[in-house]
Amino acid sequence: MKRRHKVAVQTSLFSISLISTCIAPYSNIVAAPPRTPDKTVNCEILVVGGGLSGVATAYEGLLAGRTVCLLEITDWLGGQISSQGTSALDERPTQRSLQFYSRGYLELRDRIRRKYGELNPGNCWVSDSCFLPHDAHTILTQMLLDAEKRGKGKLQWFPNTVIKELEISPDGKIINGAIAIQHQPAKGAPSINTFPLSQTIEDAYTYQNSSQFTKSIIHLVPKEVKTKAPKWYVVDTSETGEIIALADVPYRLGIDGRSYLEPSASGATNDPYCTQGFTYTFAMEATKEPQPQTMPPFYLQYSPYFSYELSRLANFDLVFTYRRIWSPTKGQPAKFGGVSFTAPTPGDISMQNWTWGNDYRPGTPADNLIYTRQQLQATGQLNPGGWMGGLRTESLRKAEENALSFYYWLVAGTTDSQLGPGVKQPQPNNRLLTGINSPMGTVHGLSKYPYMREGRRIIGRPSWGQPGGFGIWEIDISRRDYNDEYYRKTLPADMYRQLKAALAGLEAVSVIEGKIPPDQAMRRTRSTIFPDAVGIGHYAIDFHPCMVQSPPETPGNTEHPGERRGAGQAYPFQIALRAMIPQKIDNLLVGGKSIATSHIAAAAYRVHSFEWSAGAAAGTVAAFALKNAVAPYQLVDNLPQPEPQLEALKRLLEKNGNPTAFPDTSIFNQNWENWK
Repeated sequence: MKRRHKVAVQTSLFSISLISTCIAPYSNIVAAPPRTPDKTVNCEILVVGGGLSGVATAYEGLLAGRTVCLLEITDWLGGQISSQGTSALDERPTQRSLQFYSRGYLELRDRIRRKYGELNPGNCWVSDSCFLPHDAHTILTQMLLDAEKRGKGKLQWFPNTVIKELEISPDGKIINGAIAIQHQPAKGAPSINTFPLSQTIEDAYTYQNSSQFTKSIIHLVPKEVKTKAPKWYVVDTSETGEIIALADVPYRLGIDGRSYLEPSASGATNDPYCTQGFTYTFAMEATKEPQPQTMPPFYLQYSPYFSYELSRLANFDLVFTYRRIWSPTKGQPAKFGGVSFTAPTPGDISMQNWTWGNDYRPGTPADNLIYTRQQLQATGQLNPGGWMGGLRTESLRKAEENALSFYYWLVAGTTDSQLGPGVKQPQPNNRLLTGINSPMGTVHGLSKYPYMREGRRIIGRPSWGQPGGFGIWEIDISRRDYNDEYYRKTLPADMYRQLKAALAGLEAVSVIEGKIPPDQAMRRTRSTIFPDAVGIGHYAIDFHPCMVQSPPETPGNTEHPGERRGAGQAYPFQIALRAMIPQKIDNLLVGGKSIATSHIAAAAYRVHSFEWSAGAAAGTVAAFALKNAVAPYQLVDNLPQPEPQLEALKRLLEKNGNPTAFPDTSIFNQNWENWK
């Protein structure tokens, strides 16, 4: 059986040695060769990652009548709203009021409402919909089963499963097969969700059976059909871009250097180690009586980090109700810092996801969570059989400790790293919800997988205007005022002119030619309109920046300077098909957070409805490509010239109820300021 072909890239011995000193090596990084696969499974669409984008990909593939193989490292579907615990839908008011979403996302919202009799059973104030994570998995499972029946497709669902190897053609253009490992509890071992991820992830990626797990080796291959076009499509909807790393296609990670496309970047050069913070969420219940609270043995290490962050947020009831996911009895009206909410009552359940709390925000070569390509090389993960998921296990472990410590701070802490003494008061009438039947579905009480805000992001194929590879950038979506003195002083004159020209809309050519001074050009008040738009999204550019020192909980540590400069409001935006097509491999599509966006744009392109829209596009594109025997890159390779098949795809998306543009999108429509 032919294994994946690794593309050789020169790296100096000094670089590898330097990187290696910052990485804890795996105990068994080059796993033993697998036994003969236990079974071979045929797929038309292989979806790797069961988050919202992966579910949406499968949903559309099944409705199109295709055989969909869906793999997920946990045993729950839904990612953000289930296994990651962030079951509070991030939405913007105008889009929500118009109900302008993909058809599957609308169905999801409707099923939540039918499940509880209301959309917001938690009566939270961050969203119009806060609910229990384990219910999200049940709802999404039924959605896929119903889609399978309606579309006459076939769903092959593989929970607790990871991709270990790819079989790539000698020319490097086609993924011919994949080897997956599915794990179940070994005989006499505890249930699958007994231990946190840091204690199981390395085992999950090794072929051998262990005291924890019994492994099943699965060979995933396309159906045999006579065609010169790809026989199947692999869609990477994993949380960190695992398949794009394993396939070794070009990608970015962390901060992009400052340019006219990314003028608010926090550095002049790239910084791949500074990705947004990730979070192990947990659920806590308000109780009538004080509960015994046990200080974790590691609490004092992490307590210097915790804070309410801002004076207007320094109220426990406000924080508790922020993402309250269950509220059987409505409390009395309350208000703090200008926010109205109902006070917690016994039996209320809150999900915690707090920046200066259970966010863990490493940002140096010594502690970054998502390994760079050089780090993957240094640890042997790009060698055949060496893939171990591409994450630093030690940072997962410390994030778990940090989250458990934050719970203790909430109920017993009296310090505040940002606001000083006298602000935080103990709140003992609460308990951490643990156990298989708890909202997070784990014995330890933390989410099964951390909530990931940012992963590896592909660099699209060269395109007109972006010869180095297509991407969606800050200026494509941001509402920021670039007449601000900061940009005049910080950006070189040529870069500032390029920025103003790129934002000038119909006056761009005149600015470039010098006929109009940059400061006199009228700025477009909309996002970039993409001719190959296949989906939509709208959210603010929202940052949870990495920390300067290692480890993140170092007393007095600060956020990476300038990271929040790019934060702010965004116009309603589109998902370009070019942002979903990686370089080199023709039958790989990318959904979710790993599409070709910049570091700043990714801070908006990461929320629930966007993930669904990107997945709906990926599933539709894959089914369309199979039906019409055309590779996705061929739909966009002649842009900006007309592309008839691309137009047919867009008509199909719209017909199916998957919008590709917001109402009245036009280069002549500048009335987007009212979109909230």
